[in-house]
Amino acid sequence: MPFPEEIKQRIEAAIPGAHAEVEDYTGGGDHFRATVTAEAFAGRSRIEQHRLVYEIFGAEIGGPIHALSLKTQSPQQTPTQ
Repeated sequence: MPFPEEIKQRIEAAIPGAHAEVEDYTGGGDHFRATVTAEAFAGRSRIEQHRLVYEIFGAEIGGPIHALSLKTQSPQQTPTQ
């Protein structure tokens, strides 16, 4: 079972300069909400931003990580969902 801190660390390690805030919003250890800010998102669509994050976890999404709700932004943007 992944923990919010582990998910945060993996996002920040995979996307240079990223800052992530992650919470387990059901308390069950498989539904997470993350806000990710990264320069790598600049000029990318919301879908492209989310793909960058989801690719970090691959097959874990829908498995041990049943749900990962994202808000992504570059430092110059307002949050997107």
